[in-house]
Amino acid sequence: MRSHTALASDADMNSYEARATTNRNGKLFTALDDSVLRQIFCAARVLRVPARENIVECGGRPRNLFLLREGRARSYVLTESGSEVLLLWLVPGDVIGLVSLLPKPPNYMASASTVTECEFLMWDHSTIRSLAKAHPQLTENGFRLSLNYLGTYMKRHANLVSKSAQARLAHALLHLATEAGEVQPSGVTINITNEQLSSFSDISSFTASRLLSKWERQGTLCKERGRVTLLAPESLMVT
Repeated sequence: MRSHTALASDADMNSYEARATTNRNGKLFTALDDSVLRQIFCAARVLRVPARENIVECGGRPRNLFLLREGRARSYVLTESGSEVLLLWLVPGDVIGLVSLLPKPPNYMASASTVTECEFLMWDHSTIRSLAKAHPQLTENGFRLSLNYLGTYMKRHANLVSKSAQARLAHALLHLATEAGEVQPSGVTINITNEQLSSFSDISSFTASRLLSKWERQGTLCKERGRVTLLAPESLMVT
């Protein structure tokens, strides 16, 4: 993995502290006061990683906890046949390697790689463990966040057995637009390939392509290579 690391500066941390506690996944830092946050952030290193680089690999030893600060990344597993199943589309505030909060963590259960150029805050295992022992709220927050992710997977599984392919793809697009979309004058842009979108929706690439083409003809969205722009998201809400 080609990357660049640097110690986090005070100015850097002052800027991030304000955002971390209000981000949708700032739950990792809930109920921690400013002095504790400063201690946590100043113990981190800033890791800058180019696009399409691995961060962690499934089965690997948990050496670090990562907090995505800028960019987009993805979490996935590989099937026995080598197909990729996309688990999460990671946005700023998301965490990779929550098992590092444990004294004897199990191996990573999924892989993660960057989609765009990314910047992370990174704590090695011994550092994050020392912080967690000094501030048990951090471990409690990590457990709650893990349950959050589990709830997301459970809802996705329920959708798989109870909703049509079209409804699952519409739900995935609306979810990604809300969590990872970029608002443009023309609509909400999601940087994701058809293959990744089909995996995230638990449908085939052929079905995803067919449905996207249909919605494009209807004026609901616009397709480009590696990008989908929702022009009329409200149309997907009734799918």
